[in-house]
Amino acid sequence: MSRGNKQGHKQGKAMKYQVIASLNIDGTVQRKDVIGAIMGQTEGLLGDELELRKLQRTARVGHVDVEMDSNKGKMSGTIIIPSSMDNVETAIIGSALETIDRIGPCKAVIKVTEIQDVRKTKRNSVVDRAKELLLELVASGEAASKTVIEEVRSVLTTQKLTSFHGLTCGPNIESSDSLIIMEGRNDVANVINFGIKNAIACDGAGNMKQELIDLANGKETVIAAIDGDRGGEMLLREMYGQMKVDFVAQAPVGQEWELLPQKTVTKCLSMKEPASKVIARLEKSDDDGAPSEESSEAEVPESVIELVDHLDGLKNNQAVLVYLDGTCSEPIGPKSLEEQANDADGAVAIVLNGPLSQRTLEIASEAAIQTVLGTGEGKGYKKLDDVESWITTDFQ
Repeated sequence: MSRGNKQGHKQGKAMKYQVIASLNIDGTVQRKDVIGAIMGQTEGLLGDELELRKLQRTARVGHVDVEMDSNKGKMSGTIIIPSSMDNVETAIIGSALETIDRIGPCKAVIKVTEIQDVRKTKRNSVVDRAKELLLELVASGEAASKTVIEEVRSVLTTQKLTSFHGLTCGPNIESSDSLIIMEGRNDVANVINFGIKNAIACDGAGNMKQELIDLANGKETVIAAIDGDRGGEMLLREMYGQMKVDFVAQAPVGQEWELLPQKTVTKCLSMKEPASKVIARLEKSDDDGAPSEESSEAEVPESVIELVDHLDGLKNNQAVLVYLDGTCSEPIGPKSLEEQANDADGAVAIVLNGPLSQRTLEIASEAAIQTVLGTGEGKGYKKLDDVESWITTDFQ
């Protein structure tokens, strides 16, 4: 609750508008998955000036607020993004949200229901008409918002990508003895840039094509490359029950294949595990009735164990931010952690040489940092749904 009060006070003086959007998801995901999709799938879409992470750092856009409810395996909710920009820029941010069509392994539909004028002026009819005109302008000028590098890269990727019964894939999926099955098109588009040409997208859970099943069943080796979240594990369960799956390569906790650099892609594939072992571990976790991280005897992900190395050289209560490529920041004192976490671009973990307090987890949640590692439990420590928290004493 402290997060909401603090941020609301911080944003209340400057924010002019609120982008309010409805959210419908064909499956079950977490709040961090939604925020990750918003940040990841709009990145590079609108050019450098309207990059969401940069807009947040300069307080032109506030923290993304997501409220969701689950019903019969599907989720619906509301996304609220405060904005201190003018109505033109705010409308563009709203239109960018509607381009997101998948969150984790699940199909999603985001629709902007209104851009609310926080100052409550009497210009509602003008704003409504302006939104329509701006959305048409953005749609017609989308290509102009891309950088030259992005345009060239997209052409090269498109030339290498092909299709197998409507599923995006690399050119070697039929000729190769092995097959890598990934969640979506963006995952395949990423790894093909690193020379991996035998990957194919399954287009998420609940949509396994018979042609894909037949293709997998005819291969010598099949690897399921899943994201490092619950959605990835759900997708694995479905694949394992319908087709041949020999090995599982999982992205680091909270990360997705479409955003991994080449070094991490290669490492994850080299560390693949037998599928039967991964499924057995998931079933054991289900039987225990609680997440495996709650138990002192839990099997800790390799990516979390690797974070322990970053404790070396840290003084008491100092922390570092760990980035997607495995590098880390300079040591950060307790007073500076919140500011630097919010300003960090691409941080995926906080490693703290000290006890984890509730406030530390809230800082990670506010900054959309998925993982936190500490050396003990501190004041008010209680796990949050959207942050993976680990204590070194649980597994050392």
